[in-house]
Amino acid sequence: MSEALIQAKELTKTFGRGKKAVTAVEDFNLLVKAREVVTLVGPSGCGKSTVLNMVAGFMSSTSGQILLKGEPVTSVEPQCGMIFQSYALFPWMTVQENVEFGPRVNRLPKAERLDRARRYIEMVGLNGFEDAYPNQLSGGMRQRVALCRALANEPEVLLCDEPFAALDAMTRQVMQEELLRIVDRSGQTVLFITHSIDEALILSDRIIVMSARPGRVKEMIENHLPRPRHVDMQLGEDFLRMKRGIWKMVEEEVVASMK
Repeated sequence: MSEALIQAKELTKTFGRGKKAVTAVEDFNLLVKAREVVTLVGPSGCGKSTVLNMVAGFMSSTSGQILLKGEPVTSVEPQCGMIFQSYALFPWMTVQENVEFGPRVNRLPKAERLDRARRYIEMVGLNGFEDAYPNQLSGGMRQRVALCRALANEPEVLLCDEPFAALDAMTRQVMQEELLRIVDRSGQTVLFITHSIDEALILSDRIIVMSARPGRVKEMIENHLPRPRHVDMQLGEDFLRMKRGIWKMVEEEVVASMK
């Protein structure tokens, strides 16, 4: 695997000042290699989304730094595409228009952005829905559009903040496999947040377990489960053994966060 694409070095983020100050993330270190899928898990409030927002350049760190390809992230980073749980689609735009939005903002020629939008719409299996509006689509289809819109900007990094959490169990499992298929084909590096250990094990090359606030790296786990990974792996002994081990670590931090 190639050299580091994303690097977090001694990352700390504190909100507020004085007695009201809350440190969300402290001395957080992480290295993500190109084309790697890395998942952050941990108790609620441990700073997972804060880390993701700092990588995206949506917020700055209090100390430490984020490097992308060796260069500090100092503002919103165009090499990163963000996918949210809430879809964040423009309801007044069609599927085609939503997917074209980023390329249009980046002033790509019309023919090029049309071709790119069609290519990614086909990649996520939404042919025939180009003229549909978000309110005419199921939750799973909307999330495919959100993924497609992020891909249309051709970012090097996909940042995913619990994108499948609102979906029903069956659709969620389909989307997990769909994401792996798409990134294998398009070559993005993925930093993914989830509360589901099952989801982390299906998706990840590595799983980062974060401590209770302030969030630090508690454990880094290499996922050696063979690819391609399917839902039926969840019944295998290797899968269950890893799940039990990760759950024990997360449970310790959940209990710590309640004290």
